[in-house]
Amino acid sequence: MPTRVHEFAWPDRVVVGTIGLPGARTFYLQVRAGTQIVSIALEKQQSALLAEKIEEILDQLIAVEGNPFSVPTGTPIELVDNDQLDAVQEQFRAGAMSLGWDPTTAQVVLEAYPITDVDDDDESPDEDGANETEMLLVRMPVGTARAFAKRTREVVGAGRPTCPLCGYPIDADGHICTLPEA
Repeated sequence: MPTRVHEFAWPDRVVVGTIGLPGARTFYLQVRAGTQIVSIALEKQQSALLAEKIEEILDQLIAVEGNPFSVPTGTPIELVDNDQLDAVQEQFRAGAMSLGWDPTTAQVVLEAYPITDVDDDDESPDEDGANETEMLLVRMPVGTARAFAKRTREVVGAGRPTCPLCGYPIDADGHICTLPEA
């Protein structure tokens, strides 16, 4: 079964954004280079963890003597991207993801793979090639990675407010919480 790789070596844009209202949002990782755009669906928790781990990688690199990769401590102003997502056509829903560092290009490397059905024993391809597997491979320069992490944290944090009593999200139509038994 061939794997179709959506590869972006120096993307024009790589962002996490949402569609929908807080409480019913769908998160997307969207990458664009020229006219090629790929959007994959993510869980909110995947988005938050992705931002956290990218920042950990960048902060570890800053700690290297002399910061040889010129990793910025903050988001370079010219890389701030607060625009809406481009037109979204979901390529797949992300399952496993991995992050790494390529010192030869000074880029953060992100790989995302679709959720797979463990019960899918049928390895024979459909006549339309529907059994072809896919993956997303994105290489981000350090400034772009820092801007990506910042925006992702902001998008994740823009959800429903949290109830100060129970810690669960408050819906737009109200909230009734049950306090834990003491």
